[in-house]
Amino acid sequence: MPPTRGTPEGHEQMETRRVVLLVGSGVAAVVLAAGFLVGILASTGGDTSRQEGVARRGARVMPFDLDATTHAFDSTKRGGVQTVVADRPEDADQVALVRSHLRTERDRFSAGDFGDPAEVHGHGMPGLEVLEARSDALVITYVDVPAGGRVTYRSDDQSVVAALHDWFAAQLADHGRHATGAATSD
Repeated sequence: MPPTRGTPEGHEQMETRRVVLLVGSGVAAVVLAAGFLVGILASTGGDTSRQEGVARRGARVMPFDLDATTHAFDSTKRGGVQTVVADRPEDADQVALVRSHLRTERDRFSAGDFGDPAEVHGHGMPGLEVLEARSDALVITYVDVPAGGRVTYRSDDQSVVAALHDWFAAQLADHGRHATGAATSD
């Protein structure tokens, strides 16, 4: 017969349960803290080996110097805005390379060709499959800005907007220190 609460054996069993619960709670806290830390590192682009690979592949696709430029990926209610600028506005070569590249990408993306981002970030890049399949639901425009260029992506299709947001988030994580971003309004 199992010990009951009021007996010494029952009290000992209760104490053992408390210790197990305390140890179990401590382990759970450690596991939760570790998971939280991993989440923070992932959300802040903590995967430096992936970022280094993206930078190497990016050098084959992007004619400008990633270390001399900054990408901004700002999500909007209807899509997003990608801006690339030379870190030194007087660097006319970098500014010209950024503008030329972004104009070309606008034309390719408008035709459903997202091959360059796939080469840099991988074919499984979040949002990419939807953007390729639904490029007809995207309006993509380009304008020169001081020291660089800006591409604006707009859609009335919420699945395309969600794909753009996923795509921007992946680029922010992959470009690490070379990128900034925020959620903005239209």
